[in-house]
Amino acid sequence: MRHDFYRDGKKEFPLSHFVVFVDDKMQHDYSYHLVEPAGENFALDFKPELTPIEMLNMGVFEGKYLNDCRNEFPEFWFENAHLSPGRADINQNFFHVKSRLPLSEWRRRGWILEPDPRGWFQWYCRYYYGRRIPRIDEIQINRWKNFRRHKAQIEKNCYIGDLNCRARQRQALLQWAYDPFF
Repeated sequence: MRHDFYRDGKKEFPLSHFVVFVDDKMQHDYSYHLVEPAGENFALDFKPELTPIEMLNMGVFEGKYLNDCRNEFPEFWFENAHLSPGRADINQNFFHVKSRLPLSEWRRRGWILEPDPRGWFQWYCRYYYGRRIPRIDEIQINRWKNFRRHKAQIEKNCYIGDLNCRARQRQALLQWAYDPFF
């Protein structure tokens, strides 16, 4: 069923009129249309276990992700977010460990896809928000599905409830919208 309105919290906007304009440190003069209501109508094989809001509230990317582009998303996404106004701070991560490679390494490995210069989480935030780019969405969803192998490794090597076991992998799962608590 096609929705004619974009829902953002308690507000509704006609989808045909909702364009997001982006101008931040990493992206200028970029805009996209929201074609789906926030958090709805995902691809059938894409079932993230956490929303971007939950991820930000729990603590991801050492508190440095999206700090300069908060205007792109609703204010309420950041009300309880663990952010670091200065340098990256592993204490902002839920598991208090570093669990990411630098952006330069993501670029070197070809993991950054236009039009999302910050990588997978930026794509996920925009997808969750309602943007769809079928070719990019398919690639990113496949990357997300492949990341599931880390959950299997934790299940195989850790006792149930031992959150200290493989904390880096658990933090990485959290940063890929998988529930790290199992």
